Amino acid sequence: MFDKFALLGFGAGGWGLALLQGAANTISVALATLPFGLALGLIIALLKRSDSVFLRALATIYTTVFRGVPELLTLYIIYFGIQVLMQRIWTGFSIPPFVAGMVALGLVLAAFSSEVWVGALNSIQKGQREAASALGLSKAQAFRLVVFPQLIRVALPGLGNNWMVLLKETSLISVITLQDIMFIATRANVVTKEPFLFFGTAMLLYFFFSLVSAWGIDKLEQRTNRGQAAFGGATR
Repeated sequence: MFDKFALLGFGAGGWGLALLQGAANTISVALATLPFGLALGLIIALLKRSDSVFLRALATIYTTVFRGVPELLTLYIIYFGIQVLMQRIWTGFSIPPFVAGMVALGLVLAAFSSEVWVGALNSIQKGQREAASALGLSKAQAFRLVVFPQLIRVALPGLGNNWMVLLKETSLISVITLQDIMFIATRANVVTKEPFLFFGTAMLLYFFFSLVSAWGIDKLEQRTNRGQAAFGGATR
């Protein structure tokens, strides 16, 4: 039994270092995807609230498509489909697996996070924008200084849930040969024929990342709600 656990070591024949590198790749993809997906999601949310019927329809079509299509299929389209299409125009064109994974997961994250952003935007009273305008602030300044800080506080729980889902969805990128946790665990299983050991280790790594993320999100929520709690206490 102890010989099996030696397979997780860092010496010769051990897969410990490879698993840590895979974990680093998993976190790297997730962290690179997060700002891209959230920023695009916010843009989509703003388009949904636009006065233009065309822009609202465009945003709705986007979210409908990327919420309805499996993430794995989106990944295949970006990595294989777009790559083949571009190679017909530009010989030698290639998309690194890391970039393909980030873009594919980011497009999906944007679709789901846009719904969170829309809900948060709807919770902010129109009068606050009107007051900012009365103070001489432009629309961009009003959004940056008045709306966005409140938006983050309201949207954070939903965005935190989006992050947790994204963290698990990074396991899909193993199918395009990016050496993440699942890729290394699968390869180790093929070599050693120890599925419970390596897939169990992969499960524990994802669980660890989820626990750390839950702790971090909880701290962020406490921090963003601190001023609100103080204000609420002062008005009683």
